[in-house]
Amino acid sequence: MRAIVVGAGIGGLTVTLSLRRAGHEVTLVEQSRQLTEIGAGIQLAPNATRVLRRLDLLDAVAEQSTRPAHVSFRTWSDGSEICRYVIGRAAEEEFGAPYLQVHRADLQQALAAAVPPESLRLATAVVGIDQDDTAAHVTTSSGERLDADLVVAADGIRSAARQWLFGADEAVFSHTVAYRALLPAADVADLDLPEYAGWLGPGRHVVHYWLRRGELLNVVAVFVTDHAAQESWTARAEPGEQLRTFSGWDPRLLTVLDRAGQVLRYGIYTRAPLTRWHVGRVTLLGDSAHAMVPFQAQGAAQAIMDAAVLGDCLTGTAPDEVPEALDRYVRRRVPAATSVQASSARAGHDYHLPDGPEAEARNARLVALAAENRFGPHSAAWPVDVVADG
Repeated sequence: MRAIVVGAGIGGLTVTLSLRRAGHEVTLVEQSRQLTEIGAGIQLAPNATRVLRRLDLLDAVAEQSTRPAHVSFRTWSDGSEICRYVIGRAAEEEFGAPYLQVHRADLQQALAAAVPPESLRLATAVVGIDQDDTAAHVTTSSGERLDADLVVAADGIRSAARQWLFGADEAVFSHTVAYRALLPAADVADLDLPEYAGWLGPGRHVVHYWLRRGELLNVVAVFVTDHAAQESWTARAEPGEQLRTFSGWDPRLLTVLDRAGQVLRYGIYTRAPLTRWHVGRVTLLGDSAHAMVPFQAQGAAQAIMDAAVLGDCLTGTAPDEVPEALDRYVRRRVPAATSVQASSARAGHDYHLPDGPEAEARNARLVALAAENRFGPHSAAWPVDVVADG
C-alpha cells in the first residue's frame, strides 16, 4: 500500500515510521526546505514513550531528555508548595515507560533520523487533496500530482486539509497567551528552583522544567486575556512585557523572566472537536484533528498515539480496505482525544482561579488527590497502551 503523509512535524514523522513499520510505502511531504529547530519543551508521558519504545526510538530520545523525580504545585506569590506528585522512577515502574521532558528539536531529530531520505520530500507545498473510488491524490504548488492509496494530513492547527475535507472551520482563540523562554542552567543556578513546577495564580500560571539533561530551563508563563494574539513560534514579546504581566509574583520567577532576555509570545489556539477525522482515503492526525490547550501536557503525546493506532489499523491492509481501516482508526482515537481536549481545558480553568474560596478549594482537591494518587491529576491517561488495548 502507498501512503502520503502531509507535514513533517511530530505527528507526521511518527506516523511515517508507524506506517513503514506496518509494511507500507510512505512518502512524507513537507513545505519547509529543511527541518529546522523550532519550539522548546515537550513533555512525554508514559502513554507516548511507550509508543517510542515500540518504534525503537525511546533510547535515542531519552538520551537527550530529562527525567523529573517530582512535579511541585506552588502558590504564585510566595512559592509555598501546595502539593507534589511523583513522576520519576516510581512512575516508570508503575506504568512501564518513563516520563520524559525533551526539546522539541531533539525529538524531531530522533524521529527524522529514522525516516529514510528517499521517503522525505522537503520544499513540497501541498495545495490540494482529492480522491476517487480507487486512489487519493495530492497536488503540489509546482503542479505535480502524487497518487496514493492513503493520505494522512498532519498539517497542524491551521490545517488546510481539514478545510478541504470538512469546510471552513477556523482555529479558536483559547483566551490564553504564553511567554516562552529557554535559559542556560548557569543563568539560574543561584535561584534554588524546584526541578519541575507549576505556579498557580489568578488568571495566570507558570510552568518550568529542565531540558537536555538539565542544560536548559524551559519556562512557559501563561496569562488569560480577551485580546487575541498571534499564534506563532517566533513572535517576540515587547521588552519587559513579561515582568509587567507577572508583577507581584514570587521574586524567583520574576528573576527568571528578567534573565530570560528575548522572550517569545504566542497565542494559544484550539480546534473544535470533530466526530470524524476522515473522508474515504484521507484522514487527519494530530493538531489538524484535535489541537488542544497544553495544560495537561498531552498535545504531542496524542499525536504520537494517533500515529501508533493508525499504523496498527493499517497493518496487513490491502489498498481497497483503506476506508474501512480508517473507520477503525477514528473509532479508537476520536473519543480518547476529545476527552483529553476537554480535560486540558478544565485544567487551565483550575490553574487560573482567583485567590479566595475557589483557589483554596482547588488546592484542597490537589492535596487530597496527592494522598489518593501519588502520580497526580493527569496520570489517568498514562496507563493507556493504544496498540495493546486496541
